[in-house]
Amino acid sequence: MTALLEICVADAHSLEGAIEGGADRIELCSALELGGLTPSSGLMRLAAQAPIPVYAMIRPRAGDFVFSARESEIMLDDIEAAGGAGLAGVVLGASQPDGQLDEALLSRLRVQAQGLGTTLHRAFDLVPEPLAALETAVALGFERILTSGGAVTAPEGLEALLRLHRAARGRIGIMPGSGLTPANIAPLLAALPVSEVHSSCSAAGEPWSAEAVRLGFAVGQRRQTSADIVCTFRKAMA
Repeated sequence: MTALLEICVADAHSLEGAIEGGADRIELCSALELGGLTPSSGLMRLAAQAPIPVYAMIRPRAGDFVFSARESEIMLDDIEAAGGAGLAGVVLGASQPDGQLDEALLSRLRVQAQGLGTTLHRAFDLVPEPLAALETAVALGFERILTSGGAVTAPEGLEALLRLHRAARGRIGIMPGSGLTPANIAPLLAALPVSEVHSSCSAAGEPWSAEAVRLGFAVGQRRQTSADIVCTFRKAMA
């Protein structure tokens, strides 16, 4: 069977492009250039109207995944907002200062997310012992782990992804993500028999206005999910 394709999006235009191109599931974020932050409640409500499942990123700020008590409370409230908006699931992650998973916080977040699907995000790529962290994720009841195998891109982390997939033994999904494109997805799937993959399928959008950049309202290049790239990606997966 063809693997499921999850597309991460951070705006209404990208949401529309992902659906039009044939995505099977959406990871909904804001600020993808920072690795993805919690989307607004308005974007959650819009995405809940999609004909495919939508999971919201729950991450209150950029940077690492070591969260304070106040940030943890924000995350609990954001999980409630995602469920209240009618989304199918949430994407979670939390670390201890040494990179290990913060099992206590993740347990609280999972309880709050009861009735929702749950993905453990790339905080997993910071753990010092991936196989031990995998067992923690299984014990916590996550559906899947989004991971690049600890590398910058999933193709670079292929050997680690293979080890994780074997160790998972079907108890939890291993979903490769980061740097996946229509050009490299086929060889990755040929080597790694996973059931779902993750990509933004994005392209350069219209540039930000010079005034917005000058005044600090925008940085970098605008990127948005392209329906054509999603469609091409799906064909490459077949």
